[in-house]
Amino acid sequence: MDVDDVVDGTAGEALGEVDEEAARRHRARVWGGAARSLWSPSAEGSVGELLAGLARWAGEAGLGGELPDVYGGGLVEVLEERVARELGMPAAVFFPTGTMAQQVALRCWAARTGNPVVALHPLAHPEVHEGGALGAVSGLRTTHPTDAPRLPSAEEVRDHPEPFGTLMLELPLRDAGFVLPSWEELAGAVGAARERDAAVHFDGARLWEAAAWFGRPLAEVAGLADSVYVSFYKSLDGLSGAVLAGPEELVAEARVWLHRYGGRVFQQYPAVLAALRGLDVELPRLPAYAAHARVVAGALREALAGEGGPGWFRVHPEEPHTHQFQVWLPYAPEVLTAASLALTERTGTCLFRRWSAPGAGGPPGVAVTEVTVAAPGLEWAADDVRTAVRDFLGLVGG
Repeated sequence: MDVDDVVDGTAGEALGEVDEEAARRHRARVWGGAARSLWSPSAEGSVGELLAGLARWAGEAGLGGELPDVYGGGLVEVLEERVARELGMPAAVFFPTGTMAQQVALRCWAARTGNPVVALHPLAHPEVHEGGALGAVSGLRTTHPTDAPRLPSAEEVRDHPEPFGTLMLELPLRDAGFVLPSWEELAGAVGAARERDAAVHFDGARLWEAAAWFGRPLAEVAGLADSVYVSFYKSLDGLSGAVLAGPEELVAEARVWLHRYGGRVFQQYPAVLAALRGLDVELPRLPAYAAHARVVAGALREALAGEGGPGWFRVHPEEPHTHQFQVWLPYAPEVLTAASLALTERTGTCLFRRWSAPGAGGPPGVAVTEVTVAAPGLEWAADDVRTAVRDFLGLVGG
């Protein structure tokens, strides 16, 4: 289906009828085959390619001869110990998903503090992407110190009228644009929670790249919290899985709940190997990705503001806090997704991927996408970005 059909509206009915799995495969084939891209997510590769690459890395790392894990032993323990060292925490436990890890952490803190209320941002992952699991599964309740598109301030935490047992801070706050506070603001919010005798838990799904923003070692950032959850597939290009790190007593209890939640999986070595590869290969590169994301964002702003631009747009934050940021444009999401596909099909360049409408309460008539800059993006100069934007806008308006 050509982008022109989407732009002039003749394919609207077809878009509604298209099989989503077929559409996903088509997008993966087009974007995965791009000659130039800002990043290359593993979901766009084939199973054979992914397994071959993982096996090749395991051999190079001296792990190819290791036995598969059985209910959490072997390589799982290697990963747990590695992450505990990286985060400067006494202990860590591997979970198959971050949703499970975070629920377990928050219910453990609720039992310790005697208060089932969790203070967090309304855009935090448990509120937006987990189907109300904190309340439905774990019996917890949430409260919001702020609804501003940023993490809560020390004053908002200190003066929040409702008692809470745990303060959960998502670093960075993804749905607000991958935004981070300053180090002083973060330390202040944590200190305010401590004044209220609350535990502090970091949703660190993307904590790995936050250290560069704060200009401090990862362990020092994690050390502000009582517990931290980290993901492996979001920033480290892993397959799946997460780790909860914190005090030994908390981690020991979390292992009990891991079993109760059905997370004690028989074998997990592919996900564990991918996580270890991410720690070795991707983690050291994240500061360079974040620095180059600011170059890419600047070139995007210049091109969108230039002749032939849409008139209104947003690159948010203007100076990205991590290697990911948002772009907003005044078109329907399906129009921009089709233009993104057409750009790759016609030029071999993948600038954007899928676009979506804003969440509940967002303005109508606009769409947003997330831009990630990883290893392939380091090869893009500012002129490359500007050229790709001009080509993309020509397809949107064509």
